[in-house]
Order: sequence, then structure tokens, then C-alpha cells
Amino acid sequence: MPTALITGASRGFGRALAQGLALRDWTLVVDARGREELDEAARELAAVTEVIALAGDVSDPAHRRELADAVARRGGLDVLVNNASHLGPSPQPRLRDYPLEELERVYAVDVFAPLALCRLLLPLLEASDGGGAVVNLSSDAAVEAYPGWGGYGSAKAALDQWGAVLAAEHPGLRVYAFDPGDMRTAMHQQAFPGEDISDRPEPASVVPALLHLLGTRPASGRYRAGDLLLSLAEAAGQAGGPG
Repeated sequence: MPTALITGASRGFGRALAQGLALRDWTLVVDARGREELDEAARELAAVTEVIALAGDVSDPAHRRELADAVARRGGLDVLVNNASHLGPSPQPRLRDYPLEELERVYAVDVFAPLALCRLLLPLLEASDGGGAVVNLSSDAAVEAYPGWGGYGSAKAALDQWGAVLAAEHPGLRVYAFDPGDMRTAMHQQAFPGEDISDRPEPASVVPALLHLLGTRPASGRYRAGDLLLSLAEAAGQAGGPG
């Protein structure tokens, strides 16, 4: 069975993705900062597949080593999903007012931690049959200039860029910046305090886009969930059309 490591898997998109992979017989190593929510997610996953759940902060080097050791004991790694993110202050401040200590925390979690984890796991990913894959959860704020999004957006832009360079340096890997779009998650609600976000799609509705990406393994690059879902819908329509 293939193995995936998913960070930030106790809620939102990370949890929905873990459930989607579990149903496809993937072995999972998952983490999150909140032990109680992670344990709840792990119990659900364990009913379907083999799962190792380790609570901790990805910005902590000792926790990253714990994750790498768990994967090594499992015998290999096929996909690393850097899903854990830190939004920063809520509501999002303009750059002139952004507390620099908070910006350092955003970069520590969203840029440096996933790179450090990836570096630890590169030998296992490169040893994967057919080459492993790294998925970095991105955002449209990485490519669009939204007022108030200079902290989180610039961190995601940096995440996209080191992923692109990694792909150039390791052509045997697939490295994807995956933009899921707006979703009905706790982080999205935090970004828009007091607003009704019930019109945003549930994370589970976005999972098929990433599963398709992992199943087809196109060239490394930046992919939007909306585009992938549209391609899937068009393919389904053609398959169901007149012969």
C-alpha cells in the first residue's frame, strides 16, 4: 500500500484528504497541534486503514524528526502533503501594521517548516516506486495582491517558489503547489471574522481534485482545484455521452 504523510490532518482539508486516501487503501502518517482532535481523526481513519498519528508542531525540529522516523519505520513514503498552515493575526492587518513577530511565526510554519520536513524526507520520497510527490497547499493570495494579505500571501508565494526550485533540482520528483480555493474551514472563518462563510464549499468536495492530481501525476507545477474539478466534470460528461 502507498504511504502518505499529511500535516495538519485533524480538521479541514487535511482531515478530508486523509479520509479520501484511507478509502483508497493508503497508509497514513498524520499530525496536528491539537492532540484531542487528532486522536478523534485517527480513530476514524484506523477503522479503514493503517494510521500513525503524532501530535506536535511542524515548526518544532524534534517533532519533524519524530515524523521522519515514523515514516522510516513504516518502510517508505510516496507522498508528502504540507497542509499545516498558520494564518497570522485575525483580522488580517495591512503590511504597515503587521507585527513582525507574528510574521516570523507565519513564515516559520508556512515556509521553513515544510521545507525542513521535505529535506528530511527526500531520500524516502526519491526511493518511492516511480518517484515520490510533494504537495504544498497554496492559496490564491500567493499570486494575487489582496490588501491585508501580505503576510500569509507572501509566505504562500515563498512556499510556491521553493517548491518550483525543488522540482527543478529533483526532476524525478513531482512537486505540486495545490490551490484548493475557498473552503468552509476554521482557518477561512478566522480570516473573515464575523462573516457568513456557509456558501463556501466543504473541504471534502475539493479532495477529488487532489486525488486526481496524485493519480495522474502530471508535470510539477501549480494547480488550482477548480480547474482540476472542471476537467474531471468534462471527462465524466464525455464518458457519459453518446457513443
